[in-house]
Amino acid sequence: MIEHTGSGDPARTLALLWRTQERVSRKGKPDLSVDRIVQAGITLADADGLKALSMRRVAEALGVGTMSLYTYVPGKGELVDVMVDTVQAATGREPAQGWRAHLTYVARENLALYRRHPWLLQVAPARTVLGPQVAAKYDFELRGLEGVGLSDVEMDSVLNLVLGHVQNSARDLTAAAVTEKQTGLTDQQWWDAAAPVLMTVFDPARFPVAARVGAAVGEAHQSAFSPEHSFEFGLEMILDGVARLVASRGGVTPE
Repeated sequence: MIEHTGSGDPARTLALLWRTQERVSRKGKPDLSVDRIVQAGITLADADGLKALSMRRVAEALGVGTMSLYTYVPGKGELVDVMVDTVQAATGREPAQGWRAHLTYVARENLALYRRHPWLLQVAPARTVLGPQVAAKYDFELRGLEGVGLSDVEMDSVLNLVLGHVQNSARDLTAAAVTEKQTGLTDQQWWDAAAPVLMTVFDPARFPVAARVGAAVGEAHQSAFSPEHSFEFGLEMILDGVARLVASRGGVTPE
């Protein structure tokens, strides 16, 4: 199931994100607020994914009637946008020495964010919905590239390149965890079970390069694929490319 950012009413979404029209609960009514509703939505999505998220389920979690939520949040589209913005606050903001260390820190923090909230991978960024937490995170991540010789557009492109790699790696890590949970087998256990069958159908002489490389990978990772290694290797390759771009602009390239 995929949700899309920016699918709600723009004016209402921004009012929610920036809390310009916070409703006050009436006397005798449950103590509702945008924050409580959003946190309930996040808790549901963390447990069961976005497929479990609905205004009815959120209302049940809060012990209120579904219609009472609409006083605070117009609908599911707006709720998802505020949920996405809210969880961005959990990423670290520690300064790093040099742009390379900064981007490495940013990549690790974003990967940790996806691992805490896998449902973020079910949200397609159809539109950038600029809430306060998204803005603060974006500003911090860009600041580490300030003054290294890149243009503003290049700074944004470099950041997006790193974040795109993080998202792909997070998908692989999440898929591996889900597969292990559903099958009850680790990757190593699955390959141990498959090996006897594979040996009867796979001819190393016919596929010599695949056989050699596959054996080396299996020995190195105890698996046919390691998402953790892919993340680290890909990040280093991206940063090496950024280093060449920075150097071509006359900027400082760390060792």
